[in-house]
Amino acid sequence: MEPAPGLALVVVSPRVAPGLMSRSAWQVVEAASVRLCADADEPLAVAVTDADLPIQVYAAGSPALLARHLVERAADDNVVWLGSADGDEGLSDAIADEVSRLNDPPPVEVVVGSWDVPGARLLDVVAVMDRLRSPGGCPWDAEQTHESLLPYLEEEAGEYAEAVRSGDRAHMAEELGDVLLQVAFHARVAEDHPGQPFDIDDVAGGLVDKLVRRHPHVFADVEVSTPEEVAANWQKIKEEEKARRPGAH
Repeated sequence: MEPAPGLALVVVSPRVAPGLMSRSAWQVVEAASVRLCADADEPLAVAVTDADLPIQVYAAGSPALLARHLVERAADDNVVWLGSADGDEGLSDAIADEVSRLNDPPPVEVVVGSWDVPGARLLDVVAVMDRLRSPGGCPWDAEQTHESLLPYLEEEAGEYAEAVRSGDRAHMAEELGDVLLQVAFHARVAEDHPGQPFDIDDVAGGLVDKLVRRHPHVFADVEVSTPEEVAANWQKIKEEEKARRPGAH
C-alpha cells in the first residue's frame, strides 16, 4: 500500500548515536517514499543509508527555500526530512509559514527519534573543551597547564560560594558552570601529559567508584538510620582508603 502524502521532520539528539532511534521513528523513515537530507555525510543520513534505505540530498540556500521544496513534494509523496546535527535552524518556522499560505496543505509532523538523557550536555562541554585545546583552537587555552589554571580554580570556587550565600539561583548556576569549566579544563590538560595521562572519563569513573564505595548503605547491605551514622561510615571508609594508598604507613 502506497503511503499517504505528507511531510515528517525526523529529529534526533546529536548526543545519541543516530542509529539508535526509536522504533516508531524508524518505521516513519522506512515507510517514506522520499527521504531527503542536506548532506549525505550528516550522522542521521549515514545511519539511514547504512540501513539500505535510499536518500536524496537537497541543499537549499535558505530555510524558506527548503521549506517550500519540502511542502511542495509532500503534496504528492510521503516525504521524510532527515534532520541535520545543527538542528536546521529556522526550518520549522519556515514550514509553518509555507503551510499557512496554502488552502489545502499536506499534513506535517515532527518525529523525535531520540532524546537527550540527563547529563547529556556534559558531552558538549567535553567536545568544546577538546576543540579549544586541539590544533586550530584557542592559543591561550592550548598553552595552559595545571599550575597556570590553579588561580582560576580557586577564584571560581570562591565566587560560587559567594553566589550560594547570596541566594541568587541564576548566579549560582552561572558560577557552578565556571567551576565545571575548570574540571573539564584540567581533565583535558591531563590528556596531554607525556607519561601519566588521564581524561575526563577517568575522573568521572573514579568519582562513581568512590560514591558507590562510600555509600554501602545504598549500594550494599550496610544498615544506617541517621545522617550521623552515614558521616561516620564515610570517614571510616575514607581512612581505610588512605591506608591502602601506595606509600601509606
